[in-house]
Amino acid sequence: MAHKPKVVMMGLGYIGLPTAALIASRGLEVIGVDIHQHVVDTINRGQIHIVEPDLDGLVHHVVHKGHLRATTQPEEADVYLIAVPTPFKGDHVPDLSFVTAATEKIIPTLKKGALVILESTSPVGTTEKMRALIHEQRPELNGDVYMAYCPERVLPGNVLHELKHNDRAIGGIDEQSTQKAIAFYKHFVVGDLHPTNAKTAEMVKLVENASRDNQIAFANELSMICDKAGIDVWEMIALANKHPRVNILRPGTGVGGHCIAVDPWFIVSEFPEESKIIRKSREVNNFKTEWVIEKIKNKALAFKIEHKREPVIACMGLAFKPDIDDLRESPALYVTETLIEEGHQVLQVEPNLQNGHGRELTEPTDAVKKADIIVFLVGHKGFRSLQIGDKKQKLDFVGML
Repeated sequence: MAHKPKVVMMGLGYIGLPTAALIASRGLEVIGVDIHQHVVDTINRGQIHIVEPDLDGLVHHVVHKGHLRATTQPEEADVYLIAVPTPFKGDHVPDLSFVTAATEKIIPTLKKGALVILESTSPVGTTEKMRALIHEQRPELNGDVYMAYCPERVLPGNVLHELKHNDRAIGGIDEQSTQKAIAFYKHFVVGDLHPTNAKTAEMVKLVENASRDNQIAFANELSMICDKAGIDVWEMIALANKHPRVNILRPGTGVGGHCIAVDPWFIVSEFPEESKIIRKSREVNNFKTEWVIEKIKNKALAFKIEHKREPVIACMGLAFKPDIDDLRESPALYVTETLIEEGHQVLQVEPNLQNGHGRELTEPTDAVKKADIIVFLVGHKGFRSLQIGDKKQKLDFVGML
């Protein structure tokens, strides 16, 4: 693609919007498509609806330059990227309804020679299924539409840098599709672009997050063992990591987010007999969250017995990881909502949320003053400067203290 292709981005969420803005910053015309009118209106004002460092300035710039505009309907383009959610349903079965809906939405606008790239995390074989869907509805395009899978691998809070600099695995349904996709990503990615096939690229994304989940499960399991043994898990891990070939991660409240907490189930769903370690890691990390709830409830009960009243509990952090506003699959949010549902007096603290999303939020300093028990569920940097004092009862699940 010697010319600058016109691009349609299906989905303007935590991945779609930063990707669309980055592509637009290279001078390409990008049409962002989202089903939510308020998202479309916000972006067309040059503003953003999510929290991500440096994204607001970039979106403002590319919108006012005329390189990015948002709408609810796709239009004819050279390249289509699909970056919509892929949650699971029922017994952790992948839900491809968003991917299917996005694909069906672009089908009427497709022309010969168009390139369709799926970035949404998907079970192995999804790219082939979407190709079959296109050919079923537009048989005249059979063999004339290129398709590829290219998973993102970014860290929330550093998305723009990583979208540009991280290596990418790019897998087409055939060699020509792979090369077309690589040529497109060269417009805005400076990391290495590694060619493969679609099924391998799909599995790569799932395995990357399953590997992380396994490592976190080991740390979380150690934290529960050390608690029972009366050992400071943070000191123990720090000392174990002095070994030149050991690198144990930090334990936490559990595992959240739309990737690590979800993607391993895509493997388990397709390969239930073979994925024993992957399943067990998911179970350990989910159990850690339930364990955290029990620790808080036991602390609250001890307080009630001693002081003859219910304690006020400050739940510090609702996001799924530090210094972001993303609540998807958040173990901290689950802990907080469980305590509220069971009748505990809870102060919800999440400084990264622009609004409460229907929740009554408390400022961190106010929560520390009002609470009897302070529970660190997420390691936000801002929490480290809080003056708590020795008289407050504290529970620290993320190594803040």
